[in-house]
Amino acid sequence: MNWYWIDRFTVFESGKRACALKTITRAEGHLRDHFPFHPIAPASLIVEGLAQTAGLMVNEATRFEKKVVLGKIPKLTFFETEITPGDVLEYEAVADYINEEGSMATVSVRRGGEKIAEGVLVFAHLGNEFNNKRQFAEGDLEDLVRAYGMYDVGVDADGRPLRDPSLA
Repeated sequence: MNWYWIDRFTVFESGKRACALKTITRAEGHLRDHFPFHPIAPASLIVEGLAQTAGLMVNEATRFEKKVVLGKIPKLTFFETEITPGDVLEYEAVADYINEEGSMATVSVRRGGEKIAEGVLVFAHLGNEFNNKRQFAEGDLEDLVRAYGMYDVGVDADGRPLRDPSLA
């Protein structure tokens, strides 16, 4: 089972803001157990979607040179938790700061304009002692951001289209 909790980016402003969509479908394996006759997407996976949206924004801002991990969730409030198949979640992450040691993003998720959750995520940028540790299999991160459409909608700090580094 994979835990990719966004389907595609709709907005991607390098180091500033990212918006992504996730459609909840009955085909997702975890919904068979949670709950069989009234499937509900677990709130923890909604948090994962927020973390992936913000984390990829941070990772791209560091030119994928840092190992970025979710460090803590100092604030997160849910206003609604019954997310069911057919719902389309709209994630948004706005960078509060990105520096050498870490980053912070204000995040929110909506469904059809209705606010589902909002909060703050803090990411750690792992040090050099982790340089020989892999977070992704070779090429997986690059394939993931292409599949999510980062280079289709992304712009750099000057508003120019992001360029896929593999095409350079």
